Amino acid sequence: MVRFALRVRNRFKIRGTHAISIDPTAKLRGCKIVVKGKNNRLHIGANVKLRDCELELDGNNCTLLIGDSTVIGHNSYISSRETNTELIIGEGSMLSRNVKIMTSDGHDIIRNGQRINAARSIHIGSGVWLADNVTVLKGVNVGGHSVIGINSTVTKSIGANVIAVGNPAKVVHNEVSWRDELTY
Repeated sequence: MVRFALRVRNRFKIRGTHAISIDPTAKLRGCKIVVKGKNNRLHIGANVKLRDCELELDGNNCTLLIGDSTVIGHNSYISSRETNTELIIGEGSMLSRNVKIMTSDGHDIIRNGQRINAARSIHIGSGVWLADNVTVLKGVNVGGHSVIGINSTVTKSIGANVIAVGNPAKVVHNEVSWRDELTY
């Protein structure tokens, strides 16, 4: 159920029949949510905070799940597109400003009459921190409690409890953890 306050501050564009659930404790401010296609699923968990970001499900049987107590900052773009893709962000994760996570390139690339850039699912573990301007591309898994450094582009899966930086992102530290200094 979408509360009245959510409709006042945010823009929703929903076409078709979809499963949409936004926990009543979630705080969305200035967000644009677009859901098009058939049988897509959007779930925003308890105590999630989204500010000035865009969420998009565009296709059929796509899933976008944002786990409890996750924070997503301004100008972030989170997109699950095409058919049967999942974009899952684990609970307690923190995505800073200008983060982009996309299951699709947005356009087909053809070689010898065959598409060579199919959409692929993305899984972000629990307690992950994506710093400013991070981009996570299709087919990537980011292990729980990892940190992806500022301006990094994640093109391949990253394990748990690591710091990865660069373009493309590479692991520079293992066996790390992080915490939000505002919570302790």
